[in-house]
Amino acid sequence: MKSKSDEVFSLDVVSVRLVKDSPIFSERPINNPGDLVELLGEYMCELDREVICVVNLRNDGIPINCHFASVGAVNHAIAHPRELFKASILSNASHMMLIHNHPSGKLQPSEDDTRLTDRMVNLCQHMGIPLLDHVIVGGSNQEYFSFCQKKILPTAHITYESNYEMINFPIPMAAERGRSR
Repeated sequence: MKSKSDEVFSLDVVSVRLVKDSPIFSERPINNPGDLVELLGEYMCELDREVICVVNLRNDGIPINCHFASVGAVNHAIAHPRELFKASILSNASHMMLIHNHPSGKLQPSEDDTRLTDRMVNLCQHMGIPLLDHVIVGGSNQEYFSFCQKKILPTAHITYESNYEMINFPIPMAAERGRSR
């Protein structure tokens, strides 16, 4: 009879790959929310449920790709940052923009929209892939709400300590447990 220590466990090996879908053509850089809406607005305004899309950009503003990261219900879509960053990291994006639709046609951002924007600004700052804007489209593809244009795109003010002795970790690190300083 085998003991638990004799059991062999298998560990699956997985890989993540960027898979290209049919293209949305753009040879122009995206320099402002109007450029983004011109590229994706008509398509997103036709959708019958909320969809959150990440547009990944090169350093010169040329779009690398767009990633439809979340498809939700008629008035809500769940967007976790790990899903929003996935294609950006795999694409070596220099910048990103978020665009999502409101099928109701009302462009006013919800509390969830504002919270997501604030969270992404901070996380993007840490990741080194700045969030340039979060745009909401709805109704006609000519109308949109831009957090950046309304000057309410929160900017992250992150400072890093340069002196390691000044870093105060709230919990001892694993290697430090049980040791006195």
